[in-house]
Amino acid sequence: MYTRRTLIGRGFSDVQIKRAVREGRLTPVRRGWYARDRADPDAVTAVRKGGALTCVSALDKHGLWVPPGKTRLHIRLSRHHGPARASCRGYGGPCPVDQAVDDIPHALLCAARCVPEDYWVAIADSVLRRRAVSVEELRGCMPCVPPAVERMLRKCDGRSQSGTESIARVRLRGEGFKVVVQPEVASFHGHADLRIGRLLVECDSFEFHAADRDAYRYDRYRDRKSLVGRWFTMRLTYDDVVYGWGEVLNDIREFTRADRHRLRGDRRPR
Repeated sequence: MYTRRTLIGRGFSDVQIKRAVREGRLTPVRRGWYARDRADPDAVTAVRKGGALTCVSALDKHGLWVPPGKTRLHIRLSRHHGPARASCRGYGGPCPVDQAVDDIPHALLCAARCVPEDYWVAIADSVLRRRAVSVEELRGCMPCVPPAVERMLRKCDGRSQSGTESIARVRLRGEGFKVVVQPEVASFHGHADLRIGRLLVECDSFEFHAADRDAYRYDRYRDRKSLVGRWFTMRLTYDDVVYGWGEVLNDIREFTRADRHRLRGDRRPR
């Protein structure tokens, strides 16, 4: 997707743009916007409606973790193409629509108004991990950081290896549990996802475990070795975290209520 301004900036003249349209190399989408034949259809739809793809729709295009169930397109309209209530909007004043897909900082600000806190933190953790940036760097890229977003940024952790791990961490800490992220476990020479005392919480990610037999076998090896090392392992599936959290939380409460997770003296796990 290109704006006329972008094409002019790349050295095209209006005559050349019109020729490209006649020859079918560019397709007018709306005034001042053109698409090539390989343009993303969702982005074309957003531009045709007078806006940009944003929020979870844009974040998905950037290859980041996004929560389930967000099937409708999230579009940020320019102030000239519809009321704010008809579209996703971030914080601060209206931003111009000068690209078909919002960049990550703008899309995150829109998502902050659209998804629950635990999901937003999971998305932001995905940014930190996949883009290899710090919370401070991500904060610095945002056009504004209102208090609500700052509170969520303080809960982010780039060490998280999956969206389900991030969600579980935020929820467990919200319930008052002391959660260690990516603790080292000597018995299998690696790291667990989360730890509450002696309880290791392993959060399977749907995209990485659904059809990966090697990962499946390695997970069982880790469970066996952690038990030998006097750890307790609770392995959660994607569905457990996303759709069955109430039962999971009850099980963790029941386990910790009996103090079986406490680290004690020379019987400390390894």
